[in-house]
Amino acid sequence: MQISIINKSDIVSAFRIDAECYQEKYISAQKKLLKIENTRLGDEVFIFSKGIFDIKSECYSTSGVPFVRIGDLKNFVIEQGNIIYIPETEHLKNYKTALKRGDIILSKTAYPAASFVSLDECNTSQDTIAVKLNNNSKVNSEYLTVFLNSKYGFDQMRRWFTGNVQMHLNLIDSKNIVIPILDTIQGKVKSIFSSAIRLKTNSEIKLNQAHAILLHELNLTNWQPKHQLTFIKNYSDTEQAGRIDAEYFQPKYEKIVKAIQSYSGGWDTLGTLVSVRKSVEVGSGEYLDEGIPFLRISNLSSFELSEEKYISESLYQKLKKNQPEEGEILFSKDGTPGIAYYLHEKPHKMIPSGGILRLQIRMDKINGEYLTLVLNSILTQEQINRDVGGSIISHWRPDQVKETVIPILSEEKQTQIQQKVTESFNLRKQSKHLLECAKKAVEMAIEQDEQAALNWLEDETGELRI
Repeated sequence: MQISIINKSDIVSAFRIDAECYQEKYISAQKKLLKIENTRLGDEVFIFSKGIFDIKSECYSTSGVPFVRIGDLKNFVIEQGNIIYIPETEHLKNYKTALKRGDIILSKTAYPAASFVSLDECNTSQDTIAVKLNNNSKVNSEYLTVFLNSKYGFDQMRRWFTGNVQMHLNLIDSKNIVIPILDTIQGKVKSIFSSAIRLKTNSEIKLNQAHAILLHELNLTNWQPKHQLTFIKNYSDTEQAGRIDAEYFQPKYEKIVKAIQSYSGGWDTLGTLVSVRKSVEVGSGEYLDEGIPFLRISNLSSFELSEEKYISESLYQKLKKNQPEEGEILFSKDGTPGIAYYLHEKPHKMIPSGGILRLQIRMDKINGEYLTLVLNSILTQEQINRDVGGSIISHWRPDQVKETVIPILSEEKQTQIQQKVTESFNLRKQSKHLLECAKKAVEMAIEQDEQAALNWLEDETGELRI
């Protein structure tokens, strides 16, 4: 048992006297920040508001204004891989949370996160907080984003999360987050952040080029899924499918499947191309703040893996047959089905949750990068929409996963796609490295001084000519 004794002067909120809020690490970090010239988050913003409260999923579309949800807030910058859109009319109606490039979005529920808005414009959901800085703010957006992702900012956000069933960020108290004023470091961080954004943008361009090769081969370059209100199907089709709901038989799904099955190079089912291994659930009672990462669907993206929950080493040893291996594809089947991540390198210790499948290629006619791209493409997404359509909770059964049809492009085309995907991966890795360097430099400036941080930063990023 850990015991902390605090002074009455350390109580920072009239509404928080719980022990969780006054852990020693929070108190000592705040005292360290208060010794430096500082400001408070609430003093630097003119908009600090939760996102659109009442918007139905029927409003979601594939075009319009980007709509940022909590799952899009990862690693300093909004992830655009699974982003959805809302109509311009909804965006204008909710002008108070309309954001532009350079603004910031924080998570309000589930877990702390802060992401820089790299989109020209967007709006944001009720489980996030829209943040706009004052024109005369003492900090810039890039520096503030990096600081909030550092251990000194992240722990302050976590400190102001309250609730037993559904954790949420306390908006009032979170305005008291202490931000150090590090003038010299700020400028350098902004420059590094801009370089990281540029690398990430180039990474996305390479990935889009890979998708373009795939769709061009299938004559689907300009194809857009269209929902039809009326169409005719034979009763024999419903018997064969074992489904009678109209959504399953939407012509747009048939168009995708036919395009794949008529491809001159041939096709196969996913279950033939890979072996499918299920993962495991451990229960929230086993979660720890540190240890071996327990990978949940919220930690899985097509670009990288993040960490949030952990399990003990002893539990890992009992479950280590579920340890992913190099060359496998981690593939979500629940929650947000169809997120695929290729393990380019030998992964560190981790255990995936039950909503994640492990796919291991067993046919030499297909390579891992290519298959991962197909699984993340509209080809697979439309098959998922067909299979799980109408469900309250998205759940893609393993037998449905195995029946997914995959086009087999020529070795030459697969290699072209593989090269684009690898280039994209490497650019993204460089971008992440720069942001991690910026975060480390901010922490070093707080713990030592700005000059030491600048010297270290120059050593780490000098060869990249930032």
